[in-house]
Amino acid sequence: MTTKTTYSNADIAHIDRTAVWHGFTQMAHYEPLVIERGEGNWLFDIEGRRLLDGASSLWCNLHGHNHPTINAAIRDQLGKIAHVTSLGMIGRTAVELTGRLVDVTPEGLNHVFYSSDGSSSVEAALKMAFQYWQQRENPQPQKTKYVAMGAAYHGDTTGGVSLGGVEHFHSLFGPLLFDVLRGPCPDTYRLPENVTPETACDHYFETFRELVTGQHQQIAAVVMEPLVQGAAGMIMHPEGFLRRVRDLTRELDILLICDEVATGFGRTGKMFACQHEQVSPDLMCIAKGLTGGYLPMAATLASDAVWNAFLGDLDQNKQFFHGHTYSGNPMAAAAGLASLDVFEEEQVLENLPAKIDHLQRCLQPLASHRHVGNIRQRGLMVGIELVEEKASKQPFPAGQTRGARVCRHALDRGVWIRPLGDVIVLMPPLSIQADEIETLVEAVRYGISQEFPGE
Repeated sequence: MTTKTTYSNADIAHIDRTAVWHGFTQMAHYEPLVIERGEGNWLFDIEGRRLLDGASSLWCNLHGHNHPTINAAIRDQLGKIAHVTSLGMIGRTAVELTGRLVDVTPEGLNHVFYSSDGSSSVEAALKMAFQYWQQRENPQPQKTKYVAMGAAYHGDTTGGVSLGGVEHFHSLFGPLLFDVLRGPCPDTYRLPENVTPETACDHYFETFRELVTGQHQQIAAVVMEPLVQGAAGMIMHPEGFLRRVRDLTRELDILLICDEVATGFGRTGKMFACQHEQVSPDLMCIAKGLTGGYLPMAATLASDAVWNAFLGDLDQNKQFFHGHTYSGNPMAAAAGLASLDVFEEEQVLENLPAKIDHLQRCLQPLASHRHVGNIRQRGLMVGIELVEEKASKQPFPAGQTRGARVCRHALDRGVWIRPLGDVIVLMPPLSIQADEIETLVEAVRYGISQEFPGE
């Protein structure tokens, strides 16, 4: 009979530092931060320190930790069945979740394919788009190219990285990737010369239009993050850009894939970012907030036209050649259903405007700091860009890691946030309260003041 190993806090910290391999983290410099539990919008580490979860546990937690409604739904499902395959059968909760997702997503997305994370949902969309053109009525087998935006981020699997345009993340893997057509990065802060905020949409769209018009007969799909490019540094698109891309893709018979992994489920102030500009894509990728931040689950939603191209006789082999072991996991689906219940019961979307406005007011005083180049906000998604020189928007040398240092100072004020380079990212749970918004922004103010004393 073996004896169960008991680890002290010191043992846990040592294992975390030497054996756990953290993503996007330089392990030679990593300082352990191990979380024991969560309550509401707060995290508690193994030493008992209380930290406001200003990053929503990497942008996925919506309603806070240990939410009673979601906890109860998972416990109830656990008493029935933990997992059943979705290949040839499906759990009841996944079917129910499918019906709810069709109801809350943009019109026309009536079919749902489940996977486990955002990158997987993008991979599924890429393969759906490719297979669609091969086997639809009036096939177009030459349509095999994809268009992605500048500084795009669509996950870390091979297809997602191929679409990706964040040099810092993706350049190393170039030999493994397929080529894409690279569109503009529709950045409203770092504008090209002679482009103004008023002309930005026209400029970026014309660049995009010229790219796709000449090659539309070879393009299978345009893939884009609607309104906000999160991992690129909270880049905000000009108003109307998404709508014009949708109209052009319809005109040129190109599929539009919208990656709502980061922007979905209320982050921008509406349930989905596409809804701000009344856009229904042909394929939409969702994850992160799908289960309220409880369990891994993602989905790719498809239009009737895409779905119909996969229907046929058995000997035609038109079925979608893709699948995952844990697709449609019943416990994750139960969490997803409960999360949608919370949206309704707690009027989450209805309460967001007051929170969004309060966050904006709290952030305004930071804008005058000489090293705050830009504060950009869409809903409860915020990027605070630090610059060496404000007028020229000159960035700090990357090796100074100013953003990371500000975030470390914020820990001293009991707030956990994580930067993207020198962009301080704030993306709290939708359940954040007014006093917690003030705590969040005050911690950022403190971090900046500590990093730039006397300025």
